[in-house]
Amino acid sequence: MEIPPGHLTADEAAARLGINRQSLYNLANRAPDFPKPIKVGRTPLWPARELDAWRARHPARRRSDSPPT
Repeated sequence: MEIPPGHLTADEAAARLGINRQSLYNLANRAPDFPKPIKVGRTPLWPARELDAWRARHPARRRSDSPPT
């Protein structure tokens, strides 16, 4: 499979956003403004620029599972 320029696999897209792969799929299915993947065969590929733009509009949340110091 040849990946089109500027597109990322699910693992690469998740790593770029700092989330796990399941969260990536959840966002793709539930967030209306999340970039939609293209499919090459059965493989979803996300446009890197659109992911970066989405992340800029939605900064990563800070985790709150550690107690404040």
